[in-house]
Amino acid sequence: MKFELSPNNRGLSDEELLSDVNKVAKELGKESVTLEEYNERGLVHSTTLTRRFGSWFKVLSLAGLKKSRSLLNIPDEELFKNLEEVWAKLGKQPSYTDMQRPLSEYSAGTYDNRFGSWRKALEKFVDFINDEGQFSSDVTPENNVDEITTRHKTKRSINWRLRFLVMRRDNFKCKICGISPAADPKIILHVDHIKAWANGGETVMENLQTLCSKCNIGKSDL
Repeated sequence: MKFELSPNNRGLSDEELLSDVNKVAKELGKESVTLEEYNERGLVHSTTLTRRFGSWFKVLSLAGLKKSRSLLNIPDEELFKNLEEVWAKLGKQPSYTDMQRPLSEYSAGTYDNRFGSWRKALEKFVDFINDEGQFSSDVTPENNVDEITTRHKTKRSINWRLRFLVMRRDNFKCKICGISPAADPKIILHVDHIKAWANGGETVMENLQTLCSKCNIGKSDL
């Protein structure tokens, strides 16, 4: 058996890199290529191109391809929600390389394109999470007849932003058994009312806690 070295693609010229993007587009029979599609079929990782040319949209433009509308139309909040889910699954701040399927719906390159860099994306996410004004939609209007009978000031559902704040406060660990996704990736964390909403408990930080799925089920059986 003959052993051979893998080809070294680090020294590819701009023209060779753009030509490779076009090759992937032709293989797919499409007028545009997403970061994920290129990572599956390209000679190099998409980050090589985004760092060389500035952004994936710039790469597509220089290659004579169309910009992906799906990426252009993704709301910031959807990108933040995806980041929150990855953060919660890992139990820690995600790295650039963590942002891959199946863990993440969107690649780190998508965040690069939207916010200018991965670091800036994290900063924008933290600003969004810490914006107290984002909680305003969780307060139930006093003139809502359906809610008046419950005597509640808040809705029962826990939105993803509040859920993340609770898990971050609890260090992404179950408050009962102390287990965390950082130690065991199979662990799934939930956020639960301490005093049940049905018994008058409100959906506020002070009445919420992080539980693993096993402890949460056990709590409901009590």
